[in-house]
Amino acid sequence: MAPSSFLISMRDVSLHVDGKTLLSQITVNANERRIGIVGRNGSGKTTLARVLAGLVPATEGSVKIAGIDVARDRKGALGRIGILFQNPDHQIIFPTVEEEIAFGLTQMGQSADEAAQGVAQILAQFDKSHWAKAAIHQLSQGQRQLVCLMSVLVMAPSVIILDEPFAGLDIPTTKQLARLLAGLDVTLVLITHDPDVLRDYDRVLWIDSGVIVQDDNPAPVLAAFEARMDHIGDSDDLSHLAG
Repeated sequence: MAPSSFLISMRDVSLHVDGKTLLSQITVNANERRIGIVGRNGSGKTTLARVLAGLVPATEGSVKIAGIDVARDRKGALGRIGILFQNPDHQIIFPTVEEEIAFGLTQMGQSADEAAQGVAQILAQFDKSHWAKAAIHQLSQGQRQLVCLMSVLVMAPSVIILDEPFAGLDIPTTKQLARLLAGLDVTLVLITHDPDVLRDYDRVLWIDSGVIVQDDNPAPVLAAFEARMDHIGDSDDLSHLAG
């Protein structure tokens, strides 16, 4: 298939920062609905997520979502791809829930009235209409993560990137968020170091040192990843544990 026929198309993507190569020659063409990216801390997962979302332009190569160059057309990218960060406090910039959710809609060019209608609809969809005027700093981390998710979903993107979305959440909140994500009618790209959350996914990429090590169905990729992690864990060389 031609790259233009894929929802996600990364072609020969490399990223160099301050003389260091953070990503090297990554090519991914994907139409799968559930895509996992697994790797150790410091492997390049979050960097890849930011490049895929268009937040960081690649030094070389191109990244397109639904035909839109996400780094060059930032307004167009808003309606194509969203990202949910590991820490909601790194994403939230407004004091109230309704202001936070409305921001993306106004960035897309909607009027204040149109944005307010979108906010009301997404809050009602999640049975959280009573949150509209709530101060975000008074919400729990799980609740703030839900606000961030609603802020992304209200823009109706084709793809949502989830960067370690369960980090810092307790078990009940993790299960609730996982169930909510599983039911979304949107393509998800989940970044994680935990292979267990990817076993039911359609496709998994293993990244290490900024390079795609393996790209296949979950079973072979996760088996190889876990074997490598076990080998490193059994090693006496503590330098492997860095990062």
